[in-house]
Order: sequence, then C-alpha cells, then structure tokens
Amino acid sequence: MRKKVSIVGAGNVGATTAHWIASKELADVVLVDIVEGIPQGKALDLLEAMPIEKRDVRVTGSNDYAETAHSDIVVITAGLPRKPGMSRDDLLHTNFKIMSDVVAKVTAQSPEAILIIVSNPLDAMAQTAFRQSGFNRERVIGMAGVLDSARFRTFIAEELNVSVENVTAFVLGGHGDTMVPLARYSTVAGIPITELIAPDRLEALIQRTRDGGAEIVKYLKSGSAYYAPSAAAVEMVEAILKDKKKILPCAVYLQGEYGIEGYYIGVPCKLGAAGLEQIVEIKLTAEEDAALKKSAVAVKELCAVIGV
Repeated sequence: MRKKVSIVGAGNVGATTAHWIASKELADVVLVDIVEGIPQGKALDLLEAMPIEKRDVRVTGSNDYAETAHSDIVVITAGLPRKPGMSRDDLLHTNFKIMSDVVAKVTAQSPEAILIIVSNPLDAMAQTAFRQSGFNRERVIGMAGVLDSARFRTFIAEELNVSVENVTAFVLGGHGDTMVPLARYSTVAGIPITELIAPDRLEALIQRTRDGGAEIVKYLKSGSAYYAPSAAAVEMVEAILKDKKKILPCAVYLQGEYGIEGYYIGVPCKLGAAGLEQIVEIKLTAEEDAALKKSAVAVKELCAVIGV
C-alpha cells in the first residue's frame, strides 16, 4: 500500500510540493485548500501528467479535510503572505489563527501523522502546530534550514564554479534575519570553504543567504519563492518516508539542546520513519553560540506575541 501525504494550501508552494512528491513517486497526494476548485484543478492537472512521467500515484484535490484521513505526513503551507501596510504582528496573528484551525482539522483525521510546517513566520508557526496538536516533538518539524542551506550551497557553488553536488553547508537558527550560516561546517569536496573563499566574499555570501527570500520577492514583486521551499520540504518528506536517517537542518522543539529550552529553532537533525530521531549537537564557537542564542530570542519574542 502506498504512503499518503496531504498538503494543506494549494498555492505555489503547496502545489509545487505536490508536483515534486508525485514526480518522485514517493506517495499518493491529497491537496487541500479552502478555495473551491483550485486544489481539484491543480490535482487533476498533475494526475494527468503521471502517464507521461510514468509514475503510479494518485493525486486528489479537495476542500474537505476528510480526504486527508490516515495521512502518513501532512505538509502545511497555508497562511497569508505579508501585504503592504500589514505589520509583522498583524501577519503573525492572522497566520496563528489559520495554523491553529488547520492543525485541529488535520490531526483529527490523521492522529498518527508527522507534521511538516512550511508556513511563515516559520519558527512561531511550528511552535503553534506543536502546541495545538499535542503531538510529541518528534512529529512536528519545521522546514527552514534545508532551504536556507540550499541557498548558501547555491551561492558557494557559483562563487567557486564547482558542482553543487560537491558543496555541503549548514544554516542554523531561526528562519529570517537572525539565521546562522556556519561557514566552518560548510565544505567543498570536504575542504572547508573558509580555506577557499576570502573572508569578505564569504561574508557577502552569508548576507545574501540571509536575504535569499527577500531577493526573490524583489524580483517577483507580487509573490515569493516556491520552487526551492517546496523542494526543501520534499527532501524532508523523502527522508521520513524512506527512513533514510538523513541529517538535515530543521526547526525542532529544543529541550535544553544548545542551551535553548522550550522553543523551535533550526539545528542539525536526523530524520527517519519516526520523524525527528536525533538532534545532533555540534560544537559552536562563542560567536556562533551567541548568534544562535540571539536567533532564539527573536523566536521567543514572536511566540510571546501569540501566546505559544
């Protein structure tokens, strides 16, 4: 019997997540959205591509959460983007209400599912899902570090004119201005990038990584990134469904790891069939540790606004 992944939110991120999952033949997909016709139309279009791709998966679109019943994984992309004139707190309160409603509905249908949170502001929304679901922390995981690390890897590969396959990179911390790209743990074919890239150029790449989402929004003007965010979510889905024991940077609920207690923050995680299977604690310099703690404070401030 094939695995089942439900995706809440049939916008660009959600629909593209469905596309990646179906094209990789990872699972049957259910696409859910409150807007009538959108999930049904996108799902049918994707389903009709499967004979061409030679992939045997079912893709279903619905406005009814009953269709998501018995999902192995639920990817939540639902939420509003920030609009002109909207404060960060306005966006936070609006998406808090959306996330709370979505989580209540999906967990009622799939009480054994693993939740992957993609909605922004990411760390606060993951915390909301964790509190609302009542699940253990192993089954509520936020997608941020995989995306931020992919952006960092892209810029490193371009800078050195090498294959992206040779580049590994780690970005920890919250998803936003306070993220912590770890240059010491980023390598090209095993060689630390600190030995290959001049400090000033490296700092420029780190800043570009922090600004990665904003750079794309600036180009698109009326939208935000969706190819890389959806691919990042699917890397996590695949690691869980295939029990790969893959170490990826993810936002998880910390209980004293890295000296942080009670908040979601991006750290290296081992993902397998149980979801979060291990938090990998790596040694940080005093400067890196301070940056991670600063990131945690930013997350704590957001969570305080919505009371989670």
